[in-house]
Amino acid sequence: MNRFLDLFRIKELRNKVLIVLGLLVAFRILAAIPIPGVDPARLAQFLNSSQLFGFLNLFSGGGLTNLSLAMLGVGPYITATIIMQLLTIIFPRMKQLYYEEGARGQAKFNQYSRLLTVPLAFLQAYGFLNLLVAQGALSRPSTLGLITNILAVTAGSMLALWFGELISEQKVGNGISLIILAGIVSRLPTDLKVLVATYTPAMLPAYIGFAILAVAITAAVVFLNEGERKIPIAYARRIRGNKMYGGSSSYLPLKVNQAGMIPLIFAVSVLLFPQFFAQLVAVISPGVGLKLQQAISTFLANQFFYGALYFVLVVAFTFFYSAITFNPEEVSKNLQRSGGFVTGIRPGEATATFFKRLLSRVNLSGAVFLGLIAVLPIAIQKATGSQALQISGTALLIVVAVVLETMRQVDSQLTIRGYESLE
Repeated sequence: MNRFLDLFRIKELRNKVLIVLGLLVAFRILAAIPIPGVDPARLAQFLNSSQLFGFLNLFSGGGLTNLSLAMLGVGPYITATIIMQLLTIIFPRMKQLYYEEGARGQAKFNQYSRLLTVPLAFLQAYGFLNLLVAQGALSRPSTLGLITNILAVTAGSMLALWFGELISEQKVGNGISLIILAGIVSRLPTDLKVLVATYTPAMLPAYIGFAILAVAITAAVVFLNEGERKIPIAYARRIRGNKMYGGSSSYLPLKVNQAGMIPLIFAVSVLLFPQFFAQLVAVISPGVGLKLQQAISTFLANQFFYGALYFVLVVAFTFFYSAITFNPEEVSKNLQRSGGFVTGIRPGEATATFFKRLLSRVNLSGAVFLGLIAVLPIAIQKATGSQALQISGTALLIVVAVVLETMRQVDSQLTIRGYESLE
């Protein structure tokens, strides 16, 4: 509690917090301005019936709820970042830029991601608007109206990205993550209102069970987010001149949830692609496109098939993305260069093999847990038979990760100020 109060006692930190809050309010205002031609009733019905768009609404910061100027939120930037990371596998120059050139390389890499965000936002805006017109949630605009809406939504997405970067500059939290968190938190009053409105005395046991389950799932999400396997590392003693280096021991943390939220985004992108593909087919052949849309909608409406496919995709992409971000051979080489080795394991190829086996086991538990988190709303909705009583494991995962990261950054800022006051 004293640490929290210190945050407001120190003028510099207080100003940072106020700037962050002001930027979040500015984003929420942007997310409240709808584009023309929205049918609120049809839109709400469509979003409630689609788990996919409910998930995308999280990453738009709640902007998709009313088809606002910020309906895409920071989604295009997240997609651009993922694409850029995948390009590091294909192009050695991109890999060198991202991993080997330090802060300067990272800055260039981020600049390329921003540039890629613009065409991605344009394409996503076009695809979403056409899909929503086909579903009846948006009135069919004229060609000029469609172009105007696409440009407005693209501009809104870039503004959201700018707000996020301004927040990150304050060093009291990740701006992109806080914008997503603000969208989740903004839905709480509405969700509570629905819970109160649908309450009956007969549902009291269900409400109590729901509250207990919510606490248990929150604890499990914290465990998933913070869980890590600590690999003991020892450093050999080296003598240079009259000085001795090394001889110390440490550990290499291997997180249970190595891939974070990326597998969920990948999985949703794959599930959305057939709908966008049907939109493109409809431009060439309306009859074939309509049949394809109906077939896709029928498949996704089956909660069992949708949930099973979603779970499998999340597990598969967890292994895929972890293989990109953690290269056992590279880690083994870097460890050997620095004079380190895993206790009880020979340096070099044996260490790389050890990392591969360990990564597979850790990834399996993390992937299954992440897959269960993804399909949690479907399972709870089926068990309770109520739209009001549902927990989004994805939303919880985002909230927990963002809150913990923000707390770490704030604590770091307070610690630095504490050392400065002692000097």
